[in-house]
Amino acid sequence: MKRIAVTYENGEVFQHFGHTEEFKVYEVEEGKIVNSEIIGSDGSGHGALAGLLGEKGIDVLICGGIGGGAQAALQERGIELCAGASGNADKAVEAYLRGELVNTGANCNHHDGGHSCGEHSCGDHDDHSCGGCSSSGITGKNVGKTCRTHYRGTFNDGTQFDSSYDRGEPLEFVCGAGMMIRGFDAAVANMEVGETIDVHLMPSEAYGEADPRAVFQVEIDRMPGAENVSVGQQVYLQNGNGQPVPVKVVAKDEKTVTFDANHEMAGKELNFRIELVEVR
Repeated sequence: MKRIAVTYENGEVFQHFGHTEEFKVYEVEEGKIVNSEIIGSDGSGHGALAGLLGEKGIDVLICGGIGGGAQAALQERGIELCAGASGNADKAVEAYLRGELVNTGANCNHHDGGHSCGEHSCGDHDDHSCGGCSSSGITGKNVGKTCRTHYRGTFNDGTQFDSSYDRGEPLEFVCGAGMMIRGFDAAVANMEVGETIDVHLMPSEAYGEADPRAVFQVEIDRMPGAENVSVGQQVYLQNGNGQPVPVKVVAKDEKTVTFDANHEMAGKELNFRIELVEVR
């Protein structure tokens, strides 16, 4: 039996290993989850958390950002690491079990065109997330409150790119806290519980326009593990603050790899049908 731990908060992969208050632990047999439980971190710090996971018999840790010292502590205990994950914790584990969430261990110190990154961690994680953009200046009766919404997202041609209905679980977030793209936050700010609305968002209200400066090239011999990536693969790098940043491999030759750090939705107009389920 394999035991997989995920840094955990409100159903999502918590993004800061050293500050996580809970782990969700999954027991896996023959590639399938047979049991899960949530355990507390007991207020442990970075180093002590590795010891706690070792005591709990954890084989694999899935997390967001993690520092070098904690990585070394996990390695000493023989715990496999997959950093840079985000989104729903259950789906992250399912992606890992399908072989779609991997840790290549590559590192880079590229500083060009405004992009900087530290450790390359996880790749091939395709879950869509609407979060990550600042929503300052948004006003409304729901701002600052925890909202739960169902939604369906489509492109202008009608193609669906995401749906909470398909997952069977509403999305929970604090309205106006920057957890969602600006247009989504603004739409929910004055909604009534039980109301359903349709919104059309221009790139400026969603993920912005594509920035050519976010496309950068790295020499393979300066980035251990880069030889294992392939064109079209999504991987994660860490920025200067240790936060995981998804990038896409857009080109590769014998000497270099080219990454695109633009969000996959950059430059796209998006449509959402949003149903406000609960506000508290």
